[in-house]
Amino acid sequence: MSEEESPLLPRPLLGRPHPTAIPPTLGPPKQGPQRTSKVSQKLKLLPDQYPGGRADGPRVSGFHSPADARLVVAEPGGRRDGERLGKQDRAVLPRVTAYCTASSYRIKELARYIAARKSRSTDPVLYDECLYSVYSYRAPDEGAAEPEPENRRPAHEQELVRVDPDGTELRLVVSSLSEVFVFEYGVVVLWGFSEQEEHRFLRELPRFEIEKLAGVDVQIEEFNYYVTRQGQARIHNDFIALREGTAGHKVKLSISHAIAQSVKISLFEELVDHTIEVTQDIPQEIAMTGKVQMSRKKIMMSIGELFILRININLHGSILDSPELMWAEPQLEPVYQASRSYLEINQRVSLLNQRLEVISDLLQMLKEQLGHAHEEYLEFVVIVLIAVEVLVAFINIVVDFLAQGGE
Repeated sequence: MSEEESPLLPRPLLGRPHPTAIPPTLGPPKQGPQRTSKVSQKLKLLPDQYPGGRADGPRVSGFHSPADARLVVAEPGGRRDGERLGKQDRAVLPRVTAYCTASSYRIKELARYIAARKSRSTDPVLYDECLYSVYSYRAPDEGAAEPEPENRRPAHEQELVRVDPDGTELRLVVSSLSEVFVFEYGVVVLWGFSEQEEHRFLRELPRFEIEKLAGVDVQIEEFNYYVTRQGQARIHNDFIALREGTAGHKVKLSISHAIAQSVKISLFEELVDHTIEVTQDIPQEIAMTGKVQMSRKKIMMSIGELFILRININLHGSILDSPELMWAEPQLEPVYQASRSYLEINQRVSLLNQRLEVISDLLQMLKEQLGHAHEEYLEFVVIVLIAVEVLVAFINIVVDFLAQGGE
């Protein structure tokens, strides 16, 4: 490794152009957050908060605090649909996908851009750090008949019926509505887009991105969702079930907040894991030799990299707190907390902080090594000066002796 290369992080940190040469990235990126619910079946009920099936009305029943929401972990009848849904259904049900593509977005500029795209049926609304809008690439079906007055289902929803081999019917309501939730801290959550439409939307984002992530560092999280007439709204096995009549955009906004935080944490998890992996030989080297075989410049570069990592994570720590929207509309808080629980955000943040402590200890070790190296240098300078002084004194003595002998 040359003196100009970074000894630690080989990727741009949070998309920031690296001040030194960047070696090739290490393998494929992790697809989504490091959570157990991604690889094992888990059920989390989403509290019903709205009277008469209105998703955006005031809360009058159900759970009244985040603590109450956390008490609900299972419902015997609530697993039925989720257990019967599998990989074959993901191609049919609408997608919910989150992408972390940058450190942040120019959210106001993006809002103006979306508002100008009238052909996409847009009507953007800003909720603090989140921008919401319908965003459809599909041309409206001019031949479609208007829904009958007695049919309360919106025109963009339709019912799917699947009959299992045992004769059991599974009825699900799916939506063709495409909605986008853009979070200022660099995450976009797309509801109801096809995979091709998601990529098309992502190609429109770069002009609004700050500190864009490299392609292999983009974090992705994928769900599917549907509307159910039976049981309570829930998340099970990465299928989001919204109760019919309560699937308004504010409920989706609450869930999207948790998903966006989760996928942002996954970026921090990858950065910390990668840093620990590439620095794990340093403590072993100190244990075997008593010092780090690194130049002062490399040690300073390593310290700088570790500081950048800790600063970026700490500066973004506010995104892991409850959004301000939950204070303004407390009826959304239980749904947000239940989604956050399913995504295991609290446990992952705790583990992330423990790993940051390892980084902090390594940083302290390198600083001490740098201090010891400086002390050794000063001791060497003092020894050299003393040796020079002794040599000069010896020369003076020899010169005086020769001068006296000549007399």
